[in-house]
Parts: sequence; structure tokens; C-alpha cells
Amino acid sequence: MADKLWNANYIRIWTGNFLLNFSFTLIVPLLPLYLSETFGATNDTIGMALAGYTLMALVIRPFSGYIVDNYPRKTVLILCNFFFFLLFFGYIVAGSLTMFTIFRTLHGAPFGATTVAASTVAIDVLPSSRRTEGIGYYGLSNNLATAIGPVLAIYLLQAFSGNFQTLFWISTAFSFAGLALDSSIKLPVREFKPEKQVISLDRFFLLKGWWEALSMMCFSFSYGVISTYVAIYGKEELGITGGTGLFFTLFAVGLILSRLTGAKALRENRVTYNASVGTVASMCGYLMFAAIHNPVGYYLSAFIVGLGNGHMYPAFQNMFINLAENNQRGTANSSILTSWDAGLGLGVLSGGVLSEHFGYHSAFWAAFLINAAGVLWYFLHVRRHFEQNKLR
Repeated sequence: MADKLWNANYIRIWTGNFLLNFSFTLIVPLLPLYLSETFGATNDTIGMALAGYTLMALVIRPFSGYIVDNYPRKTVLILCNFFFFLLFFGYIVAGSLTMFTIFRTLHGAPFGATTVAASTVAIDVLPSSRRTEGIGYYGLSNNLATAIGPVLAIYLLQAFSGNFQTLFWISTAFSFAGLALDSSIKLPVREFKPEKQVISLDRFFLLKGWWEALSMMCFSFSYGVISTYVAIYGKEELGITGGTGLFFTLFAVGLILSRLTGAKALRENRVTYNASVGTVASMCGYLMFAAIHNPVGYYLSAFIVGLGNGHMYPAFQNMFINLAENNQRGTANSSILTSWDAGLGLGVLSGGVLSEHFGYHSAFWAAFLINAAGVLWYFLHVRRHFEQNKLR
């Protein structure tokens, strides 16, 4: 009889992760519009204001992996999640672009730490025989949040006559719900046992995974460009005022379908197969978004990129975990998230500068070219490196 995948603790951490990401995605797609309409921010200023969140998460995640591997994981999860909830109030009280940027940047630290802790707890509560499959399904909690958040955000913004403050309050409430649910997770007591050997760089970033990390940075760079500026681009150039929600819904539908169809390959440990399919599909989606300037290309590319990312990301996460020792699970999780954040932050910043000075299309072509470089690096180096160095 197969070990039970959906045990009570896994359901709790899965749902808690959904609420964490839902509170996040409920406001993210509309923040460029908020900054533009409320503070009169230009595209490059918006890029700098929003990139701080990602860069702060990038800074904190390597340390988060070390802490999660050494301190009681539930304590780390609850403490980080509490500060993530608390900093939502910063958006509500911020009365200037400078204050908003400060609170937004600070918010990245507990988000980065919480996601590392949550994904590591998820691995801990999964039976070893279902771990690879369970990691793939765990990503569905992110995908559903991505699907529902933007759609509900646009509906609420219209229902409350453009009042962004309402969205901030609702995000705060969902964040608190996620914190409460995570508090109910039952984990064995784990005492803090500091390492006696000299702490090396490999305890903060999985050095065996740097080949994979370079590809991941290219993929997240592209997503950073597209996801940040898709709403303003659709409104200003395609006349799509209420279609951003549909864009992210189609993106999430692609993610969900790929997670479900890719589960069999993950169960069979065909990790590089899923990664290969996903990277190529995503690249085609970014090419379509850059090359076709009409609503058909706009919406269809969202579905294709989602389909590709849904195959690619859990495959890469399994790569990092399978390259790491058992006592480096936190480090493995923080390493893939650090790689994602590094590319995402560069994409947000670069997209802002390129779109402001050279137009949106130059930014979207840059997103495609960087993505294509990541795909090329994957097929030339990453696949072989993983198969030669994996531990499981």
C-alpha cells in the first residue's frame, strides 16, 4: 500500500502556503498601477520601488536556509510568517513613494524566509516514497494563488471604485489566516544543535547547484519583466483595461495543467524530462509575447508560459534537493529561491529601464533572449551536470 501523500500536516502547510502567496499575489499585479496613479511614478521608478522587495528576499534567503537547517523549523516558520503579516500594515500607512518603497523592501525579508521555511517543512512532512511527486503538487498552492489573486484583485478594485487601501486590508487578513494555519502544524520537537565544523559557503548556497542556478536566473529574469509590466502594457498599447486578471488566470491554468500532467514523470524520477519540456515551452511563450502585439498573442502566451513553468520549476526544485545532503534541505530550497529572486529582481529593474527609454517591446524581446540563453545553457550543461552529480 502506497504511503499517504495528503496527510494532515501536508494539507496544512500546503494551504498555509496558498494563503501566503495569495496575500502576496492579490496586490502584486496592481502595484505598478497603484504607484503610477497615486504617486505619479514613471516606469523606471516603479521598477526600482518594486525591485527592493525581491532584492531583500534575495539577501535573506541564503541565511534562511542555514537557519532552517539548524533551528526548530516550525519556530522559524511562525516567526517569519508573523513579520510577513505585520509588514502589510506598512502599505496601509505609507503616505509617500519613499515610505512605500521602504515598507515594500522590508517586506521582502520575511517573505523570503517564510517561503524557505514552508517549503522545507513540506518536504519534512512528506513520506520519502512520495517526496518527488509531493514537491510538484506543493507548487500547485502557488499556482492557485496566482490564478485567483489577480482576478479577485481586479474585481475588488472595480467593486470598491479604485480603492487600493481595501486590497491592502484584504491581503493583510489572508496573511493572518495563513499564519494561524501554519501555527497548527505538528512537527517533532527539534532542538538547536549548532554545527561544530567551520561554517562554509556551502551552508548558505548549494555550490553543487550553481549550473542549475544560472539557468533559473535566466528564466526568472524573463518572468520578472513580463509579470511586472503586463498590466500597464496591456492598458496603454492594447487597450486591455480589465484583462490582466484573465492573463494571470490563463498563466495559472497552464501551470496547474502542467503540474498534473507532469506528476507521472516526477513519480518516475524523470526530472530532466520535465525540465526539458518546460524550458522549451516557456521560451516559445515568451517569443509569442514579444512578437505578436494583439490580444490573441497576449493571452495565448500567458497559457504557454504557464504550461512551461509548471513543468520546469518543480523539476529544478527536485534537482536542487537531489544534489543536496539530507541535512541541507533548507539550503537547497533557499538556493533555488535565491536564484529565482536574483533573476526576478534584475528583470524588474531592467524591464523598467528598457520600457521607459526604449519602449515595452525592447523589454519583452530582452526577456525572450535571456530566456533563450537559459534554455541553451540547460541543454548544453545542466542536464549532464545533474545526472552526474545527483545523490538520489
